[in-house]
Amino acid sequence: MDCKLKVKIKEELKGIFLVSKFSILIFIFSIFFSFFSCSRAEPVRVEFALGTVCSVSLYEYASEQIYSDIFNRIREIENLMSVNIPVSDISRINAASGIEPVQVHDDTLKVIERAIYFAEFSCIDTGGIEANGAFDPTVGPLVSLWGIGNENPRIPAQDEIDETLPLVNWRNVEINLNNNTVFLKHQGMALDLGAIAKGYAADEAAIIIGKTNVKRAIIDLGGNILLYGEKKDKSPWKVGIQNPLEGRGVLAGVAQVREKTVVTSGVYERFFEQDGKRYHHIFSPSHGYPANSGLLSVTIIASNSMEADALSTAVFVLGYERGIMLLKNYPGAEAIFIFEDKSIRITPGVDFSLTDNTFHIE
Repeated sequence: MDCKLKVKIKEELKGIFLVSKFSILIFIFSIFFSFFSCSRAEPVRVEFALGTVCSVSLYEYASEQIYSDIFNRIREIENLMSVNIPVSDISRINAASGIEPVQVHDDTLKVIERAIYFAEFSCIDTGGIEANGAFDPTVGPLVSLWGIGNENPRIPAQDEIDETLPLVNWRNVEINLNNNTVFLKHQGMALDLGAIAKGYAADEAAIIIGKTNVKRAIIDLGGNILLYGEKKDKSPWKVGIQNPLEGRGVLAGVAQVREKTVVTSGVYERFFEQDGKRYHHIFSPSHGYPANSGLLSVTIIASNSMEADALSTAVFVLGYERGIMLLKNYPGAEAIFIFEDKSIRITPGVDFSLTDNTFHIE
């Protein structure tokens, strides 16, 4: 699907962006007319890419060429890293698992390298639980086994999960920087960069903007929100955090953010239910089931979108206590935790206020 939609934002409207990581929603609010000295806003460009709806809003000095450069770059990354494109680097690597190394583009190598870094970084000494990493880019076989997000998701038999788990191990990814090759050691292994590639694309979009005269922008790549520059009136951007227990558009609260990226991982968009139980798409690499950490969502606020992308997944899988341990080793990253009991905890650097009083901040 390749749709292009240009939207003129009128002066009297508030901008509302529906955003989601793996189709998980957050919302970003801003009074757009405050950015302009003219009577109307620049257009918003909205396209379907990276498996989701992506929007880019450039304020002042925007042009069709800048928008085209940004979306061409996004599609370049998608064509390299999507598991749904048979000729992508990732698909070729997966097809050659256990057979031979595959030469890949510099972008692909960079993202895989960083994914391996976060896999190792997310290893927490917890007596064996998640000892192999809470973030694992080789989770592809589990994603395929469960089929969550496809037409026929299912709960696999335990023996199927037991047979699949040995294929999920980032330590069995061999990277050759001299030859630009990637090799999966065992046949049946599969990379899935869905938890990091959109963040990389957001960062790359910001690099393009940085080479222009555009002073402020909102990049929304399916939940990887990157706030470029600052608002004209110098006030913080306001980012609404989705209520994980309600439908799309219902907020739990609002965070005020300055020139950061905001990424959320949670249980409430890509899932299926069976026998009254919800099974979501964020898997524990250690036991092969959707992570059950007592959390409904984790939002990471940081400077780099690719890294916030990986961190949000890792922290969600680890849960609050171990997630806090992880974040202490990553200076500059802040977090908002929403728990199953409707409590919310925030790290010290977050400016967050409730909009739904059924939740409470601890």
